[in-house]
Amino acid sequence: MRRVVITGTGAITPIGNNVQSFGDALLAGVNGVGPITRFDAAKYKTRFACEVKDFNALEYMDKNEQRKNDPFVQLALAAAAQAIEQSMPGLKGINLNRTGVIIGAANGGPQVYEQQMKEFALGDGTPRFHPFFIPMMMANAAPGIISIRYGFKGMNYTTVAACASSNIAIVDAMNKIRYGQADVMITGGAEASISEGAVGGFIAMKALSNNNEHAATACRPFDAARDGFVIGEGAVMFVLEAEEHALQRGATILAELAGGAVTSDAHHIAAPHPQGAGAAAAMQLALDDAGITAADIDYLSAHATSTPVGDMSEVIAIQKIFGDAPQHVKISAGKSAFGHLLGAAGAIGVLTGLQAMAAQMVPPTINTVNIDPLIPATLPIVTGKAVPHPINTVMCNSFGFGGHNAIVICRRYE
Repeated sequence: MRRVVITGTGAITPIGNNVQSFGDALLAGVNGVGPITRFDAAKYKTRFACEVKDFNALEYMDKNEQRKNDPFVQLALAAAAQAIEQSMPGLKGINLNRTGVIIGAANGGPQVYEQQMKEFALGDGTPRFHPFFIPMMMANAAPGIISIRYGFKGMNYTTVAACASSNIAIVDAMNKIRYGQADVMITGGAEASISEGAVGGFIAMKALSNNNEHAATACRPFDAARDGFVIGEGAVMFVLEAEEHALQRGATILAELAGGAVTSDAHHIAAPHPQGAGAAAAMQLALDDAGITAADIDYLSAHATSTPVGDMSEVIAIQKIFGDAPQHVKISAGKSAFGHLLGAAGAIGVLTGLQAMAAQMVPPTINTVNIDPLIPATLPIVTGKAVPHPINTVMCNSFGFGGHNAIVICRRYE
């Protein structure tokens, strides 16, 4: 199998609209939570979210293109543009027929769908819809638009597996390169689901935190007082490339994508396996795929959404793989800062790992003060502030409704 490396990154997130600002904010413990502005949330039990701030789509597209694309596609296109510009400005040295796009999205963009349905329901019954209604709501619109803009003619699709979507996309893209089906892949995740229906639906499931009085600290993974996740939005993209291809064209290699794995809990449509069986299996398979052991992992970018059941399931899975008191690995949960990006959660978790590796610092799990007493005190969860730590290999966890488990392992390139 060919080695796969990362040569470009891009990010539009609740705590920064490029990779540098995201990384700086992450390590500084910046909090991305704020009142919901995408719609009037006054009557909702949850009235806060991690929204992208100060994003100007017109920096990446003209007004006509902006009108034709749902916000999640706009975010995806912007993050992809950053990654591509870093990796291959002018697309020099690229065979477009061997370059593809695989992007993960759980819902894509429900905002356009909800708006169109509302206008139809409140109208006189005459079916008037936007001519781009269907293309705008398609979950596969993001990779399609990116491939059209840049002329990428390789495989092109969306992976849909709830909150594991983008890690699955990354694993798929990695394997396409490994097995010689592509030389370059654009991959990652995008989501813009802070909408009336999505927020209302998660509230009905009792999945969201409704701690409105203390919204800034509501997302507190592993904390004894955690009461649900904080919904977020954004896009994170990577350029993956065969090592020899990157070296031949003189690309800067940021890291190696060492391995990955995907499993299913086969347990419940929304709840994780209580003993973390599927998650632990995926973590072990990813280690095997990378040809390493748990002792080689220096930092674990946890999925940890701040839900009572989900966090404990992941902790149990971590214990199965790393033991109760691992000495070599540090663990933290970036969602405490940037919220839960749903289909883009895996991709932003991978970027968190890459930023930790680049800085040789473990990002903090902010807001978490009192670790759940059911979690062993010897488990090295970093809270409070970022801490220095030698980081050469990172594991990035992602789990989703439907029992989907997807793990990505990255390491320093040598």
